[in-house]
Amino acid sequence: MRYPHLNLETALQRQGLPYIAGIDEAGRGAWAGPVVAAAVILPPAEAKVTAVLRGVNDSKKLTPRRRETLFETITQTAVAVGVGVSAAGFIDKHRIMAATRRAMGQAIARLTPSPHYLLIDAVSLPQIPLPQRAFFKADTISLSVAAASIVAKVTRDRLMVLLADSYPGYGFARHKGYGTATHRAALERLGPCNIHRHSFAPLRSLAQKSNRH
Repeated sequence: MRYPHLNLETALQRQGLPYIAGIDEAGRGAWAGPVVAAAVILPPAEAKVTAVLRGVNDSKKLTPRRRETLFETITQTAVAVGVGVSAAGFIDKHRIMAATRRAMGQAIARLTPSPHYLLIDAVSLPQIPLPQRAFFKADTISLSVAAASIVAKVTRDRLMVLLADSYPGYGFARHKGYGTATHRAALERLGPCNIHRHSFAPLRSLAQKSNRH
């Protein structure tokens, strides 16, 4: 398996840009819960950091247990880590892309030191006045972005486990708000709750179905 690397970060650092932030999100496609973004600045020592973070990859390619282990390693190794959150209500009001950009902006603003350049998975951030590069599959290429994908995913999963206690019966601790058959069955049985994204098509479809009965 090919793993993400620090080639892009190293090239930028050689241009006099020491702090490169990798940025990614988790939960954009879920039916419930927030979208969470993370920004990670890794140290410039390429060989040492690559060895310490061996196994870091796109979070979707890792098991939950492996993500949890790597989350701890990333937070202990990184120069800085920032996290941002946009709740379901904001997503319904402003749409998912604006909510994602807002969460990413929060994550970047919480970095100390501030980054000189941004590497972002798929989403450009025109509201952030920093040089940046957004490209698809960045979490499979850039180690900083892959690290951010793990931080975002683990943070969001932990939030959904906490929210499961407040909203019992939906199975949020298990499916994390994504559109599984179990989640759909719970929705049909209980109806949507406060952390559901009512603007998303499955929720709108359910509301229309309920109105017809």
